[in-house]
Amino acid sequence: MYHPTIIEHSERPLNVGDLEDADARVTLENPACGDVMLLTVKVVTGTITDVRFKTKGCVASIACGSRLTEMMIGQTLERARSLDRDHLVSSLGGLSNETMHASHLAFDALAAALRQLK
Repeated sequence: MYHPTIIEHSERPLNVGDLEDADARVTLENPACGDVMLLTVKVVTGTITDVRFKTKGCVASIACGSRLTEMMIGQTLERARSLDRDHLVSSLGGLSNETMHASHLAFDALAAALRQLK
């Protein structure tokens, strides 16, 4: 049912945890499915130097959180604002309509974190 890349990110997620000295910290819940994501971001001179996430949710939500952190690290805040949800989905091998909510949760968390970093 899931693409092998989704399985890989779900079984061995990257950047899991919580940054104690985060410059942004957001926790969001998807009201439709109940998945919850914590995203913490560290920024040094306008560049995202570290990101951690924790997700209580489905395989797709864990995979989207993991992949999102990879996409964010090393990006300037300006570049992070232009990251694309469709790119996240395609880089994971695609999501079904039933699991697309996971990409929305990840990008809602990204948007909330970037609002804190203005």
